[in-house]
Amino acid sequence: MQTLIDLTLKSPLLAALLASLVGGFAATTLGALPVLVMHRMSPRLNNSMLAFAAGVMLAATVFSLLLPGYEQAEAMLGGSRIAAVGVIAAMMLGGLSMALIHRFLPHEHFQKGPEGVGSERVARVWLFVLAIAVHNLPEGLSIGVGAASGDASIGIGVTLGIGLQNMPEGLAVAMALAALGYSRLEALGIAALTGLVELFGGLLGAGLLAISQTLLPAALAFAAGTMLFVISDEVIPETHRAGFGDSATAALFIGFALMFFLDVALI
Repeated sequence: MQTLIDLTLKSPLLAALLASLVGGFAATTLGALPVLVMHRMSPRLNNSMLAFAAGVMLAATVFSLLLPGYEQAEAMLGGSRIAAVGVIAAMMLGGLSMALIHRFLPHEHFQKGPEGVGSERVARVWLFVLAIAVHNLPEGLSIGVGAASGDASIGIGVTLGIGLQNMPEGLAVAMALAALGYSRLEALGIAALTGLVELFGGLLGAGLLAISQTLLPAALAFAAGTMLFVISDEVIPETHRAGFGDSATAALFIGFALMFFLDVALI
């Protein structure tokens, strides 16, 4: 085990690969497994699970990405104000990048419907796949940047947070696919494969830091911006479309509180 830890510290790409496999593929697959025995999921439970995931994502964004990014920037730039401005700029750039992807890439959400240019010309199943890819790529990017940062607390925090929220999301995706007529094994397989999208994001994040570790503060803030966009534009609106806003809000608070506790007490 110690040899593996030492090896990952020496190889940021390997660290990002392993973290992405654990936080992305393994967590999503584990979360989706109940689709094999569950017959249906109530809209209230589905919303609550997604809202819980949003709360975890939000806490991970703040405590595992933005704040460490600011601390790193302050140490490099030697001033709190310029560090804050730099982090904000990188965060805004991350959000803008996701907004442009959403605007032009055709995709479809289970509740929100089709979006993007030319979505009417793409088969519906591929629209769902593209939507999941757009959603998971920022998570993989965050895992990769955290794992390749060289700071174990950042890497563990991001991987733990995203892995924790991937479990209810994996089940929600699998149950939605089953409701669309896919067999339970197919739904499990597709949900598991969506976790592999985070592998590409993870390697992208690690690749940025392989160019220069001085990019770490900007990379952390950029990843935070992409995550904030997904939380605000996708996850939270989806949890309020079926009319269970109160339970969804409560679940978001629980997810945020749990991730805050884990980040402060255990990492």
